[in-house]
Amino acid sequence: MKIGVLTGGGDVPGLNVAIKCIVERAAERGWSVMGIRRGWMGLLALDPSQRSGWAEWTQILDPDAVRTVARDGGTMLHTSRLEPQMLPMALAPPHLKDAYGDRDTLDATPYVLDAIATLGLDAVIALGGDGTLRFAARLAHEGVPMISIPKTMDNDVFGTDYAIGFSTAITRSVDAISALRTTAASHERILIVELFGRHCGQTALYTGLLADADRTFIAEYPFDPAAAAQFLEMDRRASPSRYAVAVISEGAREIDGAASEMGVPDRYGRRKLGGIGEALGRACSEASTEGVIVQNLAYLMRSGPPDATDRQIAYGYGALAIDLLSAGKTARMCALSGGRLTDIAIDTLLKGEKRVDVARHYDGAAYRPKLRAAAGLSLFGF
Repeated sequence: MKIGVLTGGGDVPGLNVAIKCIVERAAERGWSVMGIRRGWMGLLALDPSQRSGWAEWTQILDPDAVRTVARDGGTMLHTSRLEPQMLPMALAPPHLKDAYGDRDTLDATPYVLDAIATLGLDAVIALGGDGTLRFAARLAHEGVPMISIPKTMDNDVFGTDYAIGFSTAITRSVDAISALRTTAASHERILIVELFGRHCGQTALYTGLLADADRTFIAEYPFDPAAAAQFLEMDRRASPSRYAVAVISEGAREIDGAASEMGVPDRYGRRKLGGIGEALGRACSEASTEGVIVQNLAYLMRSGPPDATDRQIAYGYGALAIDLLSAGKTARMCALSGGRLTDIAIDTLLKGEKRVDVARHYDGAAYRPKLRAAAGLSLFGF
């Protein structure tokens, strides 16, 4: 069997662990693995008439090629956010521009199918978030033997308790807040830490709880900036060290307001969220007699090597992907449910949204995470 492997969307720590596991377990079965560079772009860029250029977009992966990669974060195969079924022509490779340059967008699925056939791939394993896995489900519908592995530091893939990258993002955030406390305490200020997370507040919820923040603001619950500022000033004055800590999700919004977006859309048409931490900081400046520190952790949350939890789950997902192919099971997504590895239909993520359950896990009146009952709670069950 010849397997293609690719990573799409934002990079996270743990991807290389999964790739290494896939390659080594495939080799045990006498199978070969081909890495596809830059996600779905790698398959679109394969021009059948220019085979000499294929080496730029593919890489043969054997145990020697992946021997040390698990030590590093990011992805050895590199990545892109491109989704072929909604391909902006401005991003299309030259051979597609020549054929369809008069369009704004193109459903390039047929070209991906041709590339998979031309490369002689018997199955494809895709590691990614919503966009990458959405197209993996499309390919499975078109008849490609597909396995998908969820990856996103936001942990917002519907159908699984966990996506690779989440634990490391929380670890980085908690460590950063611990370090920032020294400055906040020295100057007796309110510290506001803004986190990635898009429209899912899980990164903020877990970080706020585990870093013992005074207040936490999540994307799923709009907040009153004046009331929030008063809470934080009250927290600051009540602290023996005269400082307070707030964690806020980039997707959080004020009551009657929208999530803050910054700058112009990127080349994939998506605008960055952010700036809500600064908005909360301005409100706190009016309520506090001292200064306010606003820190956006941003890409630091996904930097560096994976923590132990991401290593363990990435390894498990990689092993499960090969086991599924060995059993002849395709059109499946690797998942974690109730603390156990499992597999679900590959299109499950299309059937809902994963968000914080505010009624169960958040105290909106106080802007704090709330663990109402611990018994029976799964490891990532918030």
